[in-house]
Amino acid sequence: MLLPRRARGRLIRWRRRGSDAPDGSRRVLILTAGVGAGHDGAAYELARRLRRCGVEVDVRDYLDALPAVGRRIVRDCYMPAVQHTPRFFDWLFVSLEHRRWVQLTVLRFCRLSEGVVRRWASGADVVVSTYPLASQTLGRLRAAGLLTVPAVTFLTDPAAHRMWCHPDVDMHLTVTSATVTDGSRYGVALRAAGALAEPRFSRSVLPADRARIRAELGVEGDEPVVLISAGSLGLGLVPDAVDAILRHPRVRVVVLCGRNESLRRRLATQDRVSALGWRDDVPDLMAAADALVHNAGGLSFTEALVAGLPSISYLAIPGHGRANASVLAAAALAPWPSTPDELAAAIDEVVARPRAAPTPMVRPGQPDAAAMILELIGPADAGDSSPAELTDARRVG
Repeated sequence: MLLPRRARGRLIRWRRRGSDAPDGSRRVLILTAGVGAGHDGAAYELARRLRRCGVEVDVRDYLDALPAVGRRIVRDCYMPAVQHTPRFFDWLFVSLEHRRWVQLTVLRFCRLSEGVVRRWASGADVVVSTYPLASQTLGRLRAAGLLTVPAVTFLTDPAAHRMWCHPDVDMHLTVTSATVTDGSRYGVALRAAGALAEPRFSRSVLPADRARIRAELGVEGDEPVVLISAGSLGLGLVPDAVDAILRHPRVRVVVLCGRNESLRRRLATQDRVSALGWRDDVPDLMAAADALVHNAGGLSFTEALVAGLPSISYLAIPGHGRANASVLAAAALAPWPSTPDELAAAIDEVVARPRAAPTPMVRPGQPDAAAMILELIGPADAGDSSPAELTDARRVG
């Protein structure tokens, strides 16, 4: 897919100029945000892949570029807004899409970060964003000529949004073609680049290991196991989702409560429920499960997609959660039942189908975010890995 004409012109001029790094090495700045784990997960996986190619990578939290009061507003208010004022959060999400005065207010707020972002970007050959407000900042800096190297956005949400897309960002990457289709209304060229998930999710698990993990979770025989993910913060109507799933007579429920300890304690006493706190063995848990029920469509969905674990959207959180569920349902990537009976039917349907094999991180002839970004930088110096060598590196990594 071609880039917009003005973006192509900038890239051509930039390639002729070449890197201004004093040692000639290739450098990438990645902007993420410490709001949940989805933006960070994509950022650090992309950084890992680029470093395997000999690229110097700097990962920064975009919120650290904002004044202290701005950082506190975004970091401290996200969870309460989603959990306790869902109507307001949904209004804000929709207003950022359609109400110009809300958009302008947020964009003026983002301008407070520009000086710090420019300082971070000094010496970088490409700047990548995995967070929508950072993408808006990069687009404005590119439009003003204050950022002279390519800017890239990697959308971590299945649903596109006006805050994710900026006409002066040089490249917009997504996980699946469903997001490419959804984002076409913004007049920017989106490209599917596959998932940015840890390599562990793409590894096959032996039947003996699957049986061992299920036994450790208290699973008896071949009863279906449904894994519930509510993100790192344990957001949403998770207890209601658990109650709905337990109406199925045979299902065992494993809940990833993230860092929400009060949620874990609340669910731990229920029969047929294993309530877990923060875990580092999520790939093993996905290998042991038969279906994932999620409410946001973020990192957990992406990881399940790589692991071959079928997903179901249920009781989606307001704003981006509902938008993501709609896009996934329209693309037949995850059904979105609205009642407990529909949920039970969806569980039976996905469990009855043969499970898909895990998806390799890189497949011959398939796109890859790191390789696309390396193409923007240009040829590597002697001794650096090429995009082709990236494939071989990740097959063993």
